[in-house]
Amino acid sequence: MQKEITDMKGEQFAKELAAKLKEMPEFKMPEWAYFVKTSVSKSRPPTQSEWWYLRAASILRQVYLKKVVGVERLRTKYGSNKDRGMRPKKFYKGSGKLIRTILQQAEKAGFVKKIKDKKVGRMLTPKGKEFMLSIIK
Repeated sequence: MQKEITDMKGEQFAKELAAKLKEMPEFKMPEWAYFVKTSVSKSRPPTQSEWWYLRAASILRQVYLKKVVGVERLRTKYGSNKDRGMRPKKFYKGSGKLIRTILQQAEKAGFVKKIKDKKVGRMLTPKGKEFMLSIIK
């Protein structure tokens, strides 16, 4: 029986995948990523020093699970409620620039490719699937 990514807990898989991505030159964390918030709803930038690689691993996992996924759907996935003081909380989408940059890095590495079929978005390549399945072995 072949092991699947869904057999492993998402958090554990993301940590192991992030460690592998950190070694790759294509997934270098940009300079501006140290100062940027991950969403309009957040009040501060992430405090973890390696958050870029965890987000990249999480995005690649989502592309694997959803087959074809676009930036807008991922923005919704990584969005959250904003605390607006006395007013009710409101949902805001996550940062599209972060998601686009990570997907472009994954394209450069050969893990994803753009699709314009019934669904428009990005899809894992055989190289990307093979790389991700090598994590669970």
